[in-house]
Amino acid sequence: MSSTRRTARHRRRQRALVVGVPLALVASGVLAYGSVFGLGVGKQEKAAAAEAPAWATVAADGFASVNALGQNGTYGGRGGRTVTVKSLADLEKYATAPEPYVIVVSGTINMAPVGKEIKVASNKTIIGSGTLGHIVGGGFFLGQGVHNVIIRNLTIRDSYQGVWNDKKHDFDAIQMDGAHHVWIDHNDLRHTADGLIDVRKDSTYVTVSWNKLSNANKAFGIGWTQNLVTDITIHHNWIRETEQRNPSTDNAAHAHLYNNFLEDVPGTPIKSSYGNYARGKTRMLLENSYFQGMNNPVIRDATAVLAQRGNIFSGTSGRNESGGGASFDPKKYYGYTPDATGNVPALVKSGAGPRGSLGQSAAANAATRTPAATRALTVAKDGTGQYKTVQAAVDAVPVNNPSRVVISVKPGTYRETVNVPANKPHLTIQGSGTSRKDTVIVYGNAAGMRKPDGSGTYGTPGSATVSIRSDDSQLRNLTVSNDFDEASHQSLKDHQAVALLTIADKIVLDGLIVSGDQDTLELETAAAGTPGRVYVTHSYIVGNVDFIFGRATAVIDQSVITLKKRWNGTSAGYITAPSTQAGRNGILINRSTVNGDVSASSFYLGRNWHPGGDKTADPQTTVRNSTLSAAIKRTPWSDMGGFSWKDDRFAEYMNTGPGAGPKSTDRPHLTDSQAASQKVSDWLGGWTP
Repeated sequence: MSSTRRTARHRRRQRALVVGVPLALVASGVLAYGSVFGLGVGKQEKAAAAEAPAWATVAADGFASVNALGQNGTYGGRGGRTVTVKSLADLEKYATAPEPYVIVVSGTINMAPVGKEIKVASNKTIIGSGTLGHIVGGGFFLGQGVHNVIIRNLTIRDSYQGVWNDKKHDFDAIQMDGAHHVWIDHNDLRHTADGLIDVRKDSTYVTVSWNKLSNANKAFGIGWTQNLVTDITIHHNWIRETEQRNPSTDNAAHAHLYNNFLEDVPGTPIKSSYGNYARGKTRMLLENSYFQGMNNPVIRDATAVLAQRGNIFSGTSGRNESGGGASFDPKKYYGYTPDATGNVPALVKSGAGPRGSLGQSAAANAATRTPAATRALTVAKDGTGQYKTVQAAVDAVPVNNPSRVVISVKPGTYRETVNVPANKPHLTIQGSGTSRKDTVIVYGNAAGMRKPDGSGTYGTPGSATVSIRSDDSQLRNLTVSNDFDEASHQSLKDHQAVALLTIADKIVLDGLIVSGDQDTLELETAAAGTPGRVYVTHSYIVGNVDFIFGRATAVIDQSVITLKKRWNGTSAGYITAPSTQAGRNGILINRSTVNGDVSASSFYLGRNWHPGGDKTADPQTTVRNSTLSAAIKRTPWSDMGGFSWKDDRFAEYMNTGPGAGPKSTDRPHLTDSQAASQKVSDWLGGWTP
């Protein structure tokens, strides 16, 4: 939208609409509005936020990322409450609960009795706080039908009962019988009575990555069934000083093993009997793995299919086998980019196991965790990356790139504007720090400012700090801010100052802070009649006037919307200003929280924007299943530009909090049947972000 098209709209506003959040507040962490997602507001969530690593809500790669069996990928307890546990009772309470949880283990938990395996329920993330999370003398069990479970960043150890090849005590670190969509990542598993990991009884869609497996008779067993069901990805694991099952893979439909480091250390009493074993009718692809000192490094049954490529064998002896026919192509199921085999020992030694923070090793492999990632570029303002500015990295992306390019931005404050043109799709810009506050892109243009080249004013979309104009693009783990100082520019006519602009389809905004005052987040389509779908999740959006606006189809899911006072300290504003076209979906706010340090009954949920007096527009906002603060007016919708909001599409459903209110002619509520067709899946029309 040009500034001219918006003139009529802004004549009807009160003048002088507020100053952006000072960058110092963002950088210092004062921007701790509201809650960890899924929690109410209060001390508990702040404590949990301090404990939980920023990567506690990352989704899986490999076979665990595949959409199957009614589960679209593996993301664990994301969206549920985040809780910190230090006792066995609390760990078991939350791990076995029916609700989703992100469970942060902060301390050593001793299992009682020894050998106890907690029966984990579906939709859980169990993650260690830095290197503090230890499970001693037992582990976890995932039973039939359990799904969507992530176990990360833990040390699980010492259930050993004194018998090396123990046939009596089935005390595994992690065992699953008939589970699906499970991700085991960045753990240290060692010294158990039986196997470190058992994937049994048709468990499938499993990824095991970046783990240290050591000091045990049996490392990792897969199968024990006649059915060819299990699909499993095993990558970047360091398997050392384990005698057998490294892993043993029995009747797996598809077993993809790559970039693992298997090591038999000389001069110790533990001797490997074999390395990777394809048993039964397994179909295995083994690539770019490094075998050091292993006896019988690769073996297969005559009935199995085992294809090798790019592996290195150093100081190994005995059987090294492949054959049985054609294997399979993992890229038919998910994207991945294997590392060079020669780099594997150093890469895995430095990167496997629990991390104190995300760490360089994990960040460097972010591209591997991004489906179809084919290229990664690094930005660092101190010169330690390939580029010093984000825009320079965007400029380096080839035009019409066919697959995803990841721009990893190291922590720092980047004072620049960033424009991703329409001819560079499949682009991800993500901060590599442990928090979204670590990496900040900020600028301070406003609509009424004149451009340096004298070609006129910026206009509203031209004021954006970051502009995303390419389809299938993503922003993750960043702060994007417009810090235009409205108080200092009262003589300026147009104060709209966009932080983030999207003009494209299939845009994902995940784990962001988007901060500004008037018109913070502009969500548009490339042209009238062209779809523009945007999915915003686990993010903070900060502003005061029409600060979520545009004609795109947008979902704001599991996020926090924070209301700000205006530049002169007054409280008044509008959250949304949709300009939706007829026949399309507008803005859906779902499972989110509205809060902020503003006066009670001072903000509208939205108003209807008909750009330039467009009578064909049919603006829409639905706010559902969300928590509304007392700042929301009892009559939460407002007219705009001479158009009545009652002639457009505005509604609520099942909201809570002091700002929620009963159904009335001035406060429409959806019926249950109407709400059934206004869910996220309906809104996005077949696109699953």
